[in-house]
Amino acid sequence: MTGITLEKLRQQLTHRQPARVLEPFDAQAAVALVVVPSYGGDLELLFIRRAEKLGDPWSGHIALPGGRRNQQDPDLRDTAIRETREETGVELSDHAFLADLDEVRPRTPSLPPIVIRPHLFGLPNRPTLKPSYEVADTRWISLKTLRDSQAETTVEVRGSSLVVPAFLVGPVVIWGLTERIVKGFLDLIDLP
Repeated sequence: MTGITLEKLRQQLTHRQPARVLEPFDAQAAVALVVVPSYGGDLELLFIRRAEKLGDPWSGHIALPGGRRNQQDPDLRDTAIRETREETGVELSDHAFLADLDEVRPRTPSLPPIVIRPHLFGLPNRPTLKPSYEVADTRWISLKTLRDSQAETTVEVRGSSLVVPAFLVGPVVIWGLTERIVKGFLDLIDLP
């Protein structure tokens, strides 16, 4: 149990200026960190497992709902809202928006040159999920479980073994950009 609430999150993050990537990049993307209260006095965060897709560098990975910005998206928050709706069926609104978080970009030169802006949303309870063909699975994980599951693990990437920081929750391994975004979020908030 962390005792953190949606209102406490809003208060902690309201006046914070998120870090922005200033170097040149080719594309923008956005993800949504969707949190809901759980029964144990904690908050839970929504994760998806991406469907397997040939040529997708994030195929099969545990991720946050999100994707590339379309020309029709007025801003990156709209991208996060649209992508979350398309991938999970969850309707987010500006009313549910809590904060922008620090932007990240891939550290590996073999990945696309993209900047990802995370957006934090809070909902009063778990919505009904309707995963699209892009999503193989969904999962809610409590912030306490995430905090307690930080570790290192070995992953296979294009035939090489790498030791990486990760969240290890049973069979679920959260690593890479998603680990960096979630760790950045957890580092920002006061968890008892």
